[in-house]
Amino acid sequence: MNQTVHCVVLKQDAEALDSPPYPGELGQRVFENVSKGGWVQWLERLTTIINENGLNTSDPKSLELIEKHMEGFFFGEGDYGHLPAGFHAADASK
Repeated sequence: MNQTVHCVVLKQDAEALDSPPYPGELGQRVFENVSKGGWVQWLERLTTIINENGLNTSDPKSLELIEKHMEGFFFGEGDYGHLPAGFHAADASK
């Protein structure tokens, strides 16, 4: 039987992640509070954040910014976690 978690993204009980998806305390916190579906939504947002900000995931400063966005996206902490100012997702119907 799959474990469930009350997901802070979906705002409902959903299938839990199999293991912490990120190292350290932040990864453990995500593991305890985010579902697989919530993590997928984060990965979609992360792609946008990386592309819009020209981030390099091997750069410590970029990882620091990504962590701030994670904390904002999942837990509403700080000034990050929102889509970049002026960003509009491409219309998939076109």
